[in-house]
Amino acid sequence: MSEPTVHLIDDDEPVRVSLGFVLEMADLPAKTYASAQEFLAVAEGLTEGCIITDVRMPEMSGLELIRRLRERGVTLPVIVITGHGDVPLAVEAMRAGVVDFIEKPFDDEVLLRAVRSALDAQVRTDEQNIERQRFEQMLSTLSGREKDVLRGVVAGKMNKVIAYELGISPRTVEVYRANVMNKTQANGLSELVRIALLAGF
Repeated sequence: MSEPTVHLIDDDEPVRVSLGFVLEMADLPAKTYASAQEFLAVAEGLTEGCIITDVRMPEMSGLELIRRLRERGVTLPVIVITGHGDVPLAVEAMRAGVVDFIEKPFDDEVLLRAVRSALDAQVRTDEQNIERQRFEQMLSTLSGREKDVLRGVVAGKMNKVIAYELGISPRTVEVYRANVMNKTQANGLSELVRIALLAGF
């Protein structure tokens, strides 16, 4: 599997060339763009890699770029770099969904750490999304009564309490619980709760 691409957006050509070289030397394939608009033209459909963008660029700022990307459904992790770093800007960037914020001048290793962390986080997020979809599919096979029992289990209630609240016998609750365990393929109570929570149950 090839390394995901790092998309570097900066209107300063020497910075683009320098950072592009740093990334390539670290075995991180990079593509560079002179403006936010140039990147937006190719951004849709990108699902792997991460984005490094300067904050202050002519025509469209890095923060505006991030908003446009989110509107278009581009969810690649974003690292912001700036020579004009201040706390309000950092806060605004983080609220916009930035994973890291680096002030110029910075050490190459700081940037490389941020990039690797962003790429690792994306892999974990992708894996969690796949797992969540699988769990959602499993829970969709449950009957209404089985879901009622599962809600009680997730809330930490004992069988007799669930039985009382649902107006059924504890033995019937046990049957429903067994059905739920079977349908979700959970190996135990803790795994069943994890499946339910990850699926947003």
